[in-house]
Amino acid sequence: MTGWEAAFLAAAGVVGGLTGSIAGLASVATYPALLLVGLPPVTANMTNTVSLVFNAIGSVAGSRPELADQTRSLARLAPAAALGGILGAVLLLSTPAEGFEKSVPFLLGFAALAILLPRGEDKPHPRRRHPATALAEAAGVLVIAVYGGYFGAAAGVLLLALLLRTDDSAPLTHANAAKNLLLGTANVVAAAVFVVVAPVAWAAVVPLGLGCLVGSRLGPVVVRHAPPGPMRVAIGIAGLALAVRLAIDAF
Repeated sequence: MTGWEAAFLAAAGVVGGLTGSIAGLASVATYPALLLVGLPPVTANMTNTVSLVFNAIGSVAGSRPELADQTRSLARLAPAAALGGILGAVLLLSTPAEGFEKSVPFLLGFAALAILLPRGEDKPHPRRRHPATALAEAAGVLVIAVYGGYFGAAAGVLLLALLLRTDDSAPLTHANAAKNLLLGTANVVAAAVFVVVAPVAWAAVVPLGLGCLVGSRLGPVVVRHAPPGPMRVAIGIAGLALAVRLAIDAF
């Protein structure tokens, strides 16, 4: 890998880390960057997953104030995220990707629309929810984490939409912080699988991962100080745009 390619990946990592910690769209910048420096698609996908471990570290570190009062709910959801990440990694290693990837634009479009739909006023203290809602939320986290371990592009948008819809009293900042931790959990366990049994381009992981670390550390600060309404609209529009792009690529 040349110095210019490493610099390009580092810059892509900063953009990916920033957009990932804000909107869950890190792979929009990082995965294409790996393809542009010459990695084959499957290797690029696995290398991207390993690099995004740094994104998880930075985004969770930056989200600590919003995570402090979500310990119980996150302890309940984290095992589902971890299991989903493992299952997604195994699925990628054992099955062709074409059929699954063709469903991604539809899933992403639905998630973006869910984010854009009007919600009630944000409140700092979520109310107690029905057990069935909590169970459905855990099942949703599991399914999204499987997708995250398998391919990953825009898994954060899907997860953010789920968290906002299953708890309509949660502020965007808190839902985004929970998304960062849960998606990071799924990503870390999937990356661990790839490190052990898959070809990972470590020369690309270093610059891309360091860039992700810088960008993801800044993302929660942006969310914390930006107006929640415009931020939600921006995330939803970005998700719709990515859905259209993925649909064009898939079909």
